[in-house]
Amino acid sequence: MRILATALLAVMVAACTAGPDYRRPEVEVPVAWKVEAPWRAATPRDAASKGEWWTAFGDRELDALERRALAQNPTLTIAVARLAQARAQLDVATAGRYPQLGLSTRAQRFRVTENRPLTNYATPLSSAVQNDFLLGLTTSYEIDFAGRVGRSIEAAQASAQRSEADLENARLLLTADLATAYFNLREADIELDVLARSIALQRRALELATARHDLGAASGIDVAQQQALLDSTLTQVDVLAKQRSQFEHAIATLTGTPAPLFSIARAVERLAPPAIPIGVPSDILERRPDVASAERTMAAANAQVGVATAALYPSITLFGTLGNESRDLVSLYNAPSVVWSLGASLTQPIFDAGRIRSNIAFSTAAYEAEVGSYRRIVLTAMQEVEDGITGLAALERAYAQAAAAVDSARRVLEMSNTRYEGGAAAYLEVIVAQQALLNNERLAAQLQGQRLLTAVFLVKALGGGW
Repeated sequence: MRILATALLAVMVAACTAGPDYRRPEVEVPVAWKVEAPWRAATPRDAASKGEWWTAFGDRELDALERRALAQNPTLTIAVARLAQARAQLDVATAGRYPQLGLSTRAQRFRVTENRPLTNYATPLSSAVQNDFLLGLTTSYEIDFAGRVGRSIEAAQASAQRSEADLENARLLLTADLATAYFNLREADIELDVLARSIALQRRALELATARHDLGAASGIDVAQQQALLDSTLTQVDVLAKQRSQFEHAIATLTGTPAPLFSIARAVERLAPPAIPIGVPSDILERRPDVASAERTMAAANAQVGVATAALYPSITLFGTLGNESRDLVSLYNAPSVVWSLGASLTQPIFDAGRIRSNIAFSTAAYEAEVGSYRRIVLTAMQEVEDGITGLAALERAYAQAAAAVDSARRVLEMSNTRYEGGAAAYLEVIVAQQALLNNERLAAQLQGQRLLTAVFLVKALGGGW
C-alpha cells in the first residue's frame, strides 16, 4: 500500500505532459482577393448548403450523375474505410486511459523433483505429485505520468479528423472531376453541332457550285475548293467524336459504371456559369478540406513529439490480482484459498545510446516538415482561387467578343454568297467566309466550355459551394 501511495503521490506532483502544446502556425493571409471587371465579389451565404454545389449550374443530368458517383465511386469507398480505421485507432488509444481487467484461470498437475535446491536444511526433500487450481481477476493500469497516453490520444484524434477532411476532399475532387468531364463532353456536343450545321451549309454550297459549274457559270476549281473544305470538316467530326467518347468513358468510371455499359445522349445546352461568392482569403483555412487535412496532420505530428518525449520519463504501472488457488478443486472456493496481490512497477531509462533523443529529433523534424507542407498547401490554395477569379473575368470578356465575332462572320458569309451569286466575287471569298464562321463558332463553343470548367475549378479552389 505504501508503494501504491508513493506512486499516486508522484503522479500528483508531476502533473505534466511531455512535448509542446499544439498551436497552429501563423500564415500570412490577405484581407481580400484581387478582382477585376466584370467580376464582382459577392457576400457568401453561410446558411446555404456547401455540399451539392453543382446544382447551381442547373443541369439535371449532371445532378443525377453526381448523386450516382457519390453512391458508387470506389475511391470514396476507400476514403470511408480509411476514416473507419482512424476512428477505430482513436478508440484503441482512448482505451489506454482506463484499467485493463482480465480473467485468469489455471488447472494443472505437476511433480516436484526430489533434487530441487534446499530451502530448509533441517527438512529432508522428497518428490511429490500435486494439483494446482487457480481462478482470479487480474488488473493493470498505466499511470500517464508524462502524458504519453494523452499525447497518443491527441495524435489519434487529429488523425481521425484528418481522415474526415480527406473524405470531404475526396468528395470534392470526385464531384469536381465529374463536372469537369461532363462539361468537356457538353462542349464537344456543342462543337459537333456547329460542325453538323457547317457541313449542311457546305453541302448546299457544294451543290450550288456544282450546279453553276454544270451550267458553265463557275470553274471546276470552285467545286474542288468546296469539296476540300467539306472533307476537312468531316475529318474534324471524327476527331471530336473520339474526344467525346473519352470524356464519356471517364464519366462512366467516376460513377462506378463499366464504360461499355454507359452512354450519354448528345445534347446542345447553352449553360452559363453561376455567380460564385468568393468571400475572403481567410475562408480557405476553414473551408478547403485539403487545408484542414494538412492542419490536422500537423497537429498529429506535434502530438507524436510528445509521445517520443514521454519516453524520457518513468513508466509507472499499477497491477493487482484477486482470486482463489487450491490444490484441491473442492476447496477452491473456501476462505483459506483466497489469494491477492497488489503492487506497482516503475521503469526509468538510464542509458539507451541516444535512442530516445533520436526518436524525439525524428518526430520534431517530421512536425517541421508538416508545417512546411501546410504553408505550401495554403499558398497553393490562394493561388488557385486567384487563378479562378482572373480566369473567369478574362473568359467572360473573351466570350462576349467571340459571340460578336460569330454574328459578324454570319453577315460576311451572307454578303459573300450574294456577291458570288451576282458574279461580283470569286468563290474563294465564300470559302474563306465559311471557314471563318466555322472557326468563330467553334471558338465561342470552346470559350463557353472554358467558362464552365473555370467555374468548377474556382468552386474546388474555394473548398465547395456556399
